[in-house]
Amino acid sequence: MVRTLYVRGQPWLAFIERNFALLRRYWPWELSWTVYSGAIVLSIGFLAVGMEQVSGVDLPKDKILVYLLTGSLLWRYLSELFWETSNVISWERWEGTLEYTLMAPISRFVHLIGTSLFAVLYSGLRLVFLMVLCAIFFQLDLSAANIPGAAAILAIATFSLVGLGLMGACLPLMSPEKGMQMTGIIEAVLLLVSGIYYPIEVLPQWLQYVSRLSPITYTLKGMRACLIDGAGLGDVWPYIWPLLISGAIMIPAGLKVFAMAEKYCKRKGRLKRSG
Repeated sequence: MVRTLYVRGQPWLAFIERNFALLRRYWPWELSWTVYSGAIVLSIGFLAVGMEQVSGVDLPKDKILVYLLTGSLLWRYLSELFWETSNVISWERWEGTLEYTLMAPISRFVHLIGTSLFAVLYSGLRLVFLMVLCAIFFQLDLSAANIPGAAAILAIATFSLVGLGLMGACLPLMSPEKGMQMTGIIEAVLLLVSGIYYPIEVLPQWLQYVSRLSPITYTLKGMRACLIDGAGLGDVWPYIWPLLISGAIMIPAGLKVFAMAEKYCKRKGRLKRSG
């Protein structure tokens, strides 16, 4: 039984192993990106700490710190997950293996899900590193927080972001010149409407309607309720069920959209293009 599962899982494991091998090859770039991510998260933390001095008013510093760090850490995780998933095509172009991979006798489901699993593992490892970094620099009181509940919401939200990442991977497939820049635009829109650093209630009314379409909005609301108020999963169910529905829709939709984009690019002869 174990051997059967291992054999069937080997193709997925192969893609995970290959992507980690690529990370080792380009480790200076990954180190630089990790330093950048750490600097961004710490900057948001110090912003929370300094708000009392700037305003000259007594503020609940611990609550503000947890609020902003939750948004910053979650955004780093979700953006990394989205980026690494959608980056699958760019890796192939850089290595000159795009045509060979897409023509290989392996299902696209195994290819994309294997790459997505790598993105989840890698983003999770970086999230753990950033959390340790925050613990070193800031004294966070999480004694009343429901940490397992927040972790459960994050795990559920991962499915939606993988689906979005698969859709984003179509952009560099169809346009090697500007595809990756377009994924950055998608991230910017999600950052604007999802309430990463502020309540969505401060947005114009029409943007609040748009924010309800973003799974990150529900992820943040649920995680902040667990971490700041100690809410249980039953209390945050209004945020969980939209994430469950979103995940169930996004991954099949992402696979379908990618298949359509791949078929189009093969028909138009775009796979060979490198820029």
